[in-house]
Amino acid sequence: MKKIALAANDKLGLEGEMSMHFGRCPAYLVAQVADDNSIASSEIVDNPYFNEHKPGQVPRFINSLAVDVIIAGGMGPKAIDMFAGFGIEVVTGVGGNVGNVLQAFLNGEISGASGCSHDHDHDHGGGCS
Repeated sequence: MKKIALAANDKLGLEGEMSMHFGRCPAYLVAQVADDNSIASSEIVDNPYFNEHKPGQVPRFINSLAVDVIIAGGMGPKAIDMFAGFGIEVVTGVGGNVGNVLQAFLNGEISGASGCSHDHDHDHGGGCS
């Protein structure tokens, strides 16, 4: 089993929309994926740091969920490095329907991470551009 967290802009699960920023989303869809890449189960987990910019807290929180992969629209380079230190694969640069993004990842159609270019210390907007 593999555990994958996706930054969601809402709490609609697989029917929801991806968030443009992993740390400032209201919730995460956490999916258990079987060895044959089928989705065994999924749940919505509230982001305890929603709309708070506390560097390092969200990566620690995601790590506490024992996930193997985090998928989000965008993420800063320090967070990417923290996830790497935890052994968590990071996939960024994706948007749209949560279920479609998860399926594309499972099909090997998306992978990899690139950091946001904006200043996280002063940016209080909703995403990476």
